[in-house]
Amino acid sequence: MNFQANEIGFSQRVRLEWLEETANLVLAGNGKAAINSALQILLKDKVSVGGTAERGNREKIITILMRIWLNASVEMEALRSDGLELLKRLPRPDRIAVHWGMVMAVYPFWAAVASQVGRLLKLQGTAAARHIQRRMREQFGERETVSRAARRVLRSYVDWRVLTETAHKGVYKQGLLQPIHDPKLVAWLIEASLYTRPDRSGELKDLLENTGLFPFRLNQISDKKLIAASARLEIMRHGVDDNLIMLQ
Repeated sequence: MNFQANEIGFSQRVRLEWLEETANLVLAGNGKAAINSALQILLKDKVSVGGTAERGNREKIITILMRIWLNASVEMEALRSDGLELLKRLPRPDRIAVHWGMVMAVYPFWAAVASQVGRLLKLQGTAAARHIQRRMREQFGERETVSRAARRVLRSYVDWRVLTETAHKGVYKQGLLQPIHDPKLVAWLIEASLYTRPDRSGELKDLLENTGLFPFRLNQISDKKLIAASARLEIMRHGVDDNLIMLQ
């Protein structure tokens, strides 16, 4: 991982279309300087308008975008490369899952917020911002920066339309729920989610029903078909009936 378990990293409101543009710039063969310049132009009238701070919100967002689709760690290079290939061939509605998976793998904070949101949606059908913020402070430290980052991640979810606001301020309900049938994409999302786990492993049922993937409904797949769909996953026997899926 690029971050320690209690680091935030993802602390800005990031729109899905900005990730799309970043990935498209990478796919077009642009280098770091050209991508940075293009993103500066893209965000100029959207973030920190008129701002001159050396590390303003616009620069922080560009750092996030580039870390996801250009500067991912060596450990995640194969995941990033396959994610870019998926973006090239998948229909537009499915591409949100690729961006979600890559953000989740690179930024543990995004994954942690998503996991709590998905858990609450599953339990009670809604998720309150105050409950999410409390859980994030418990996990990442009693800091105002944690609450603020959680708010911005939640607003990103609303921007991505995976959450919608209810009549009660600060309370959200499920938005987009995208079925994922493509075996390669299912396997790729499971691989991405394994990066959020310290031991890089999990039971297949838990991985398919991972609350951190709450905007998506992953098609049921056998462990053998899963391994066939990804060369970087393997099965470890775990008891009589249970198998663990793990990163090689």
